[in-house]
Amino acid sequence: MPTQPAFTLEVRDDLVAVLHIDVPGESMNTLKMSFADDVTRALNQLEQRRDLKGLVLMSDKPGSFVAGADISMIDQFETAADTESVARQGQAMFDRIEQLQIPVVAAIDGVCLGGGLELAMSCHYRISSDSAKTIFGLPEVQLGLLPGSSGTQRLPRLIGLQAALPIILTGKQLRPAQAKKLGIVDDVVPASILLDAAVKLALSSKPRVKKVRLSLLNKLLERTPFGRSFIFNTARKQAQAKAKGNYPAIDKIIDSIAYGAANGFQAGLEYEARAFAELAMTPESKQLRNIFFATTDMKKETGAGDVKPAKVERVGILGGGLMGGGIAFVTAAKAGIPARIKDIREQGIAHALKYTYDLLNKKVKRRHMRRAELEKTMLRLSGSLDYSGFERADVVIEAVFEDLALKQQMVADIENVCGKHTIFATNTSSLPITDIAAKAARPENVIGLHYFSPVDKMPLAEIITHAGTSPQTIATTVALAKRQGKTPIVVKDGAGFYVNRILAPYMNEAARLVLGGEPIEVVDKAMVKFGFPVGPMKLMDEVGIDVAAKVAPILANAFGDRFRAPEAFAKLLDDERKGKKNGKGFYLYSAKAAGKKVDDSVYKLLGVELNGQLAGAEIAQRTVLLMLNEAAYCLADGIIRCPRDGDIGAIFGIGFPPFRGGPFRYMDAIGISEVVARLQAYAKVHGERYTPAPLLLEYAAENKTFY
Repeated sequence: MPTQPAFTLEVRDDLVAVLHIDVPGESMNTLKMSFADDVTRALNQLEQRRDLKGLVLMSDKPGSFVAGADISMIDQFETAADTESVARQGQAMFDRIEQLQIPVVAAIDGVCLGGGLELAMSCHYRISSDSAKTIFGLPEVQLGLLPGSSGTQRLPRLIGLQAALPIILTGKQLRPAQAKKLGIVDDVVPASILLDAAVKLALSSKPRVKKVRLSLLNKLLERTPFGRSFIFNTARKQAQAKAKGNYPAIDKIIDSIAYGAANGFQAGLEYEARAFAELAMTPESKQLRNIFFATTDMKKETGAGDVKPAKVERVGILGGGLMGGGIAFVTAAKAGIPARIKDIREQGIAHALKYTYDLLNKKVKRRHMRRAELEKTMLRLSGSLDYSGFERADVVIEAVFEDLALKQQMVADIENVCGKHTIFATNTSSLPITDIAAKAARPENVIGLHYFSPVDKMPLAEIITHAGTSPQTIATTVALAKRQGKTPIVVKDGAGFYVNRILAPYMNEAARLVLGGEPIEVVDKAMVKFGFPVGPMKLMDEVGIDVAAKVAPILANAFGDRFRAPEAFAKLLDDERKGKKNGKGFYLYSAKAAGKKVDDSVYKLLGVELNGQLAGAEIAQRTVLLMLNEAAYCLADGIIRCPRDGDIGAIFGIGFPPFRGGPFRYMDAIGISEVVARLQAYAKVHGERYTPAPLLLEYAAENKTFY
């Protein structure tokens, strides 16, 4: 039986052809090598016709124009030459579209990313729907790649170098209004008239390659060698200030755009194809693609095998503080589920409502959202000083302070007020879920749902199960977290769960290095250079020194000396140093300093004599090895289900360097035997906390890897 083609051509009575895009069996359109014959066939037909008045490209899948190219095909190629060949094929295909002698209009509704935007830019005109699902971008940099099918050449030609560089270098996504303002699309219309508008434009236009209109100043910058050199040097400096040289794609992107600007479009395409192929072979891109595949696979999982989640139509939230407000936002704004907030004070409810309003209002001001959508979202939120309205909640999420008796009382209250099916999800970061569920009448409905602060930004959620949690509860909670925009990992109950457990030894060791005389900023800079978004001492200020102090003894009681925090740090709390929250920590938080300068008085408080003897690489190894070791303990203890979940948890929960693939892929890259050897060498010098986990010894002896 013949396979339905992904690209089909229709010729209308008005002699405008419509090239329909509909990848069979997929929810989103992606470009695959196997579609080349479909496109070639359609282009051959178009080139043979002399009576056509225009061509419209559009997707038959609502919410998806083209989401990009199928990244998995890169793994099929063994050499850079093979990869370069595919990039050139894509460039040639898009060039044929541009060279058509009739007006070509892309009618874009839904996701238009990567190869999808490159396809759209090869058209002479672009019209976008005003749908909230319509987004534009070139996200290849996030996979350690560059746009390899003409993106580095077409976008600068369309909107100018200065506008194109930050979009390609960051993978930033644009809404229709932003895309129109920049000149990426020619018009924005309601989805209901998108095809009509595209046909009308095709009938009234001439084929042309749109080029950017620049002001006199920008012409001097972008069209002179000196001006271009200034633009590219500035872009490189700004990008590497964050990347610290860890992402090869950044330099390759700038080099490709610069080469095309200096030598012309066709020469730029050749350079781009070579650079794309070279990047595809780098270990950084390989690891970033692994993360992409892992998260894609996780989207298909329920967390409980074949068990399907129950429907969640209403959510209750206990506590209107910072966490409660964040949870209310992701529930109402991202999941689109009505949420009712209970707090003991009206100010708490008001705070939670304002939290969501402020976030949405920023989007309205930036024209990312209409005022009507803000108002509609706010109507999903309500508040109460008692449990009225909670009787219909399918899930209740608790986000109050860490007090076991209080949380147990809340479980009892919810069991009395709500239905027998209602799930009680606790956002505790330190108390065992087993203890919270200990007095429950329906312990199978009790689960941990650990968000990370700030909730609206941090992508991870830990779903923590105790021995009695039912598969239905797990599946439903995982599904809810996904609807809230989270990447959830299911972990077993235990002190610190997974993320905080692997973070603690790393933070403790950084603290020991500071107490040993290493300057705070040197320790932090070493870890940022390694690839973390912030250093451990700055992170302690961000999280709260008081919060870290509460978690530390829980972990030490559970796991012994390898979690023992330095005693000298008790002096910080005695001095009321809680970190950023009260403007007093390792860093200064005055208006002028804003957390950028170390508070030197902390050294005297801790009795530290600065000597700064260690190199950055040594600091990184000392701290990270303990995190890797603890990740192995967690896998052996069944806290995480597999290395993949451990890698995703570390990357999305604490910012483990994505280009290193996560703790387990990083250990595989180093070699398990080498990890063990380094740990053993440090154990001889610095003590038993560096003793390799038994699982690592086993893997080293048997020459095994995690993947």
